[in-house]
Amino acid sequence: MKTLLLNADMGESFGPWVMGLDHEVMPYVDLANVACGFHASDPDVIRMTVRLAKRHGVTVGAHPAYPDMVGFGRRSMACSAEEVENLVLYQIGALAGVCRAEGLEVGYVKPHGALYNDMMRDTEILDAVMRALVAFDARLPLMVMATRDPSAQRELAARHGVTLWFEAFADRAYDGEGRLVSRREWGAVHHDPEVIVGQAQRIALGDALIANDGSELVLAADTLCVHGDNPESIAAIKAIRAAFNELARTS
Repeated sequence: MKTLLLNADMGESFGPWVMGLDHEVMPYVDLANVACGFHASDPDVIRMTVRLAKRHGVTVGAHPAYPDMVGFGRRSMACSAEEVENLVLYQIGALAGVCRAEGLEVGYVKPHGALYNDMMRDTEILDAVMRALVAFDARLPLMVMATRDPSAQRELAARHGVTLWFEAFADRAYDGEGRLVSRREWGAVHHDPEVIVGQAQRIALGDALIANDGSELVLAADTLCVHGDNPESIAAIKAIRAAFNELARTS
């Protein structure tokens, strides 16, 4: 069994509007993907989230997005490669300033939403994200989606000298290429805790998932994304952590 780090999107509240149950999720994850203000969050929320991560010994990662607060960063935008590079660099820098104030450092970068999906489809966008990362700190790992064939991402990362962390999802359905099924499609998001925990275990063990086209799909992942938006998802996170601990104990 491969030891998978659990990561979760954090700090996505804005002013009095609350998104997610960060205080309940943080004790069970290894990595906190902290929104940097473009799709969600504000300076107060960012600092509060960084402090919460520090309290629980969780590594803080930058979660940059397109400048799309209304669409929660889930809509693609017609940004040039240079614009993508600059907006990612800007957001990493914003989070790094807060981390520095709290005695921490940014530990990795995981783009959010449409930017995350676009960089997996468009090498020019992925190249821009990597340029931003290297310009800030080439030692930072970049989190990308674990797919059936990650050779293109590996090749580009080698060119830039960037370390990749491959990410899988416990609560999302996959297509035949190992990409996430669009949220617009029925069944794209799993809600049953047993299904979510079962998928997490199969990924950790290197067992095949069944894609939406019926094919078998094995994902070589370093980290598993979990979500904590409601009490049911919190229960699933706790169950995944317990399952991983048990698998580690018996392997």
